[in-house]
Amino acid sequence: MSASTNTDGLPRWATLALLPAINLFAALVVSSLVILAIGQDPVSALAFMVKGAVGSGTGLSYTLYYATSLIFTGLAVAIANHAGLFNIGGEGQAYVGGLGTGLVCLALSGWPWYAVLPVAVLAGALFGAVWGLVPGYLQAYRGSHIVITTIMFNFLASALMVYLLGGPLIEHGQMAPESREFAESTFLPAVKEIAASLGYRTSTLPLNLSLVLALLCAAGVWFLIWHTRWGFQMRTVGANEAAARYAGINARTTIVVAMAISGALAGLVGINELQGVQHRITLNFQAGMGFTGIAVALMGRGHPVGIVLSSLLFGALYQGGAELSFEYNEISPRLVVVIQGVVILFSGALEHMFRPALVRLLKPKAAASAAGQRA
Repeated sequence: MSASTNTDGLPRWATLALLPAINLFAALVVSSLVILAIGQDPVSALAFMVKGAVGSGTGLSYTLYYATSLIFTGLAVAIANHAGLFNIGGEGQAYVGGLGTGLVCLALSGWPWYAVLPVAVLAGALFGAVWGLVPGYLQAYRGSHIVITTIMFNFLASALMVYLLGGPLIEHGQMAPESREFAESTFLPAVKEIAASLGYRTSTLPLNLSLVLALLCAAGVWFLIWHTRWGFQMRTVGANEAAARYAGINARTTIVVAMAISGALAGLVGINELQGVQHRITLNFQAGMGFTGIAVALMGRGHPVGIVLSSLLFGALYQGGAELSFEYNEISPRLVVVIQGVVILFSGALEHMFRPALVRLLKPKAAASAAGQRA
């Protein structure tokens, strides 16, 4: 079997690019039928979604802002998946990681943002890593299923934040469950400030420098998984844990480390959401990004490049969907969620639905091409 093909004979390029494109097209077809069923023109509605997501500087800024958080959580899910773990605790890990980032920003109120940023990154990653390490330890050493423990830790994270923001961290003299605002010097520079320094005037936009951090993390994950000894061990444990043990790999340690790295990546969501945009610790600031990151990782096939591209897609769905619900009174925000859910359905549960047909279509061509090369 060639390295450029999978075990079923489907070329790797088809698995990585063609199959996700077909799944996305099928999701758009089903979404069009849903829009048509409520009496709206699906072509104009979907076109408006695209325009709202990337048709203006403001729309593109929001799309990239949403994509930034999704890159973090998508990478987190992918790291765990490579080690054979299904980490659905990214929501809780992002929540607790944001707590670490927020505490640093509150404590270092007199520091400039460029001095606060590395400390905030370390704190967010550390808090998220601890929240991922514990389920990893329970899986590796106590046999507790990672899905169950990460679900439980999502609820624990929520309860912890409700307690902290309802008491110890709440701003004095107010009822809203949120901390006091960070010092302005700690704010992460946004596109507006960067553009103003270059002589351009823009409206207030949420996109900030955390996008650069997310892309650096994607490059780091690529290097870790495919160009380091630790990455090889993770992939080996994920492929066959028994064989990995036989080869001398400490599978338990690998599982714990993989979950810690996964939690650390999810914990960086707070850099974008809190230090970059909200400038205070709030309830539910992660807004489901941890769960959507699962679909992002699946659609991106666990590869950082695919995750970045699928994050852009889901960021566009978030922003385009919001614009669509504003423009069309008949299309409620709930219907936009349905459209997002259809995309998740086809990129997740039904991701291999078209695979057998693709194998039948492309396998003869691949065989003919290989025979031609041998001749």
